[in-house]
Amino acid sequence: MAADPRFHPSAGPLTLGQLAAAAGIALPAGVEGRLFTSVATLQSAGPDDVSFLEGRRWLPSLRESRAGAVVLAEANAHAVPEGAVALVSPAPVLAFARIATLLHPPAVASGAIHPMAVVGKGAVIGEGCEIGPYAVVEAGAVLGPRCIVGPHAHIGPNCVFGADCRILSHVTATHCIAGDRVTLNPGARIGSEGFGFATARTGEHVTVPQLGRVLLGDDVEVGANSCIDRGSGNDTVIGSGTRLDDQVMIGHNVRTGRGCVLVAQAGISGSTVLGDFVVVAAQAGISGHLNIGSRARVGAKSGVINDVPEGMDVFGFPAIPAREGLRVAAAMRKLGRSKAAARMPETKSD
Repeated sequence: MAADPRFHPSAGPLTLGQLAAAAGIALPAGVEGRLFTSVATLQSAGPDDVSFLEGRRWLPSLRESRAGAVVLAEANAHAVPEGAVALVSPAPVLAFARIATLLHPPAVASGAIHPMAVVGKGAVIGEGCEIGPYAVVEAGAVLGPRCIVGPHAHIGPNCVFGADCRILSHVTATHCIAGDRVTLNPGARIGSEGFGFATARTGEHVTVPQLGRVLLGDDVEVGANSCIDRGSGNDTVIGSGTRLDDQVMIGHNVRTGRGCVLVAQAGISGSTVLGDFVVVAAQAGISGHLNIGSRARVGAKSGVINDVPEGMDVFGFPAIPAREGLRVAAAMRKLGRSKAAARMPETKSD
C-alpha cells in the first residue's frame, strides 16, 4: 500500500528529475518534470507514486501496476507497463530508499520544550531541540542542535549527544558520549551497568564496579529494546554507521568497527572486538574476548566460541566456516539416508 500521510507526511510533489538525481539515476528525455507525491507497492501504486521491483518473481505485478515510475534493474525494464517510467539502477533497493527518504523525510525537531519536561541544572540544550512530555535531561547533559528527545526518555547526568540525534520514547541513556545523527529507538537502554562480578568462596557475588562509558559513533542506530552496557574499565564502543536491530545485547567493553549490522536478538559478550562491516544474523551469540575480523558474517542462531578471520562466513554451533558446514550437512544427510535404507525390511517376490 501507499504511505499513510497521517503517519508519513509527504514532502512532495517533487519532480522526477529531483528524485532521480537523489538516487543517481539517468532519466530518459522529456520526463524530468513529472510530479510525484509518494511511494507505494507495485500492487497499490497510482500514477503519482514511485514503486520498485526487487526480483523477477514480482514481474507479473509489475506488468499490471499503475505506478507512475518504477525503480528496477535493467534486466527487468522490458516489463514496465506503458505510461510508467523505468528508473534503471544497478542497486534498485538502495535507489528506492533514497527516493523514499526524499519524499518522506524523517521528522525534524520542532524546537519546542514541553512544559512537563525536566531539564537539569547546567544542561546545555542546542538550538532547535525538541523535548517531549515527561522527558528528563539531567544536570550537565549536552544536546547538540536539532535533537529530538521523545516522551519519557531519560538522559543521564553529563551525557553528550551531537547534532540531529533522535532519542525516542522511553529510552534511557547514561554514561554515554554520542556523535551526530545517532538514533535510539523506543525502549533502548544505553550505558547500564555491565554484567561483572566476582564470586567469593561463600558463594556471594560481589559486583565489580563498571567504570567505563558507552561511545556511539556518528550515524549509529540502535533498535527498540536493545541494550548496550557501559564498559567495566575500557569503554564500550559502537563504530560509526553501525546498525543494531531490535532486542540486540552488547556486553561491556565490546568494540565494533564501522558499519556493522547486528540483527534481532543477537548477543555479543564482553570484551569481544568486531572489525568493520561485520554482519551478525538473528539470534546468533558470540562469546567474550574474541576477535571477529572485518567483513566476517555470522549466520542466524550460530554460536561463536573462537576468533573468526577477516572476510569469513561462519554458521552453526559451534560456528564453523560456511563451506565446511555445508560439507558436514551434506554428509549428515547422506548418512541419514543410508541408515534409513538399511532399516527398510526386505521384500520377497513369488
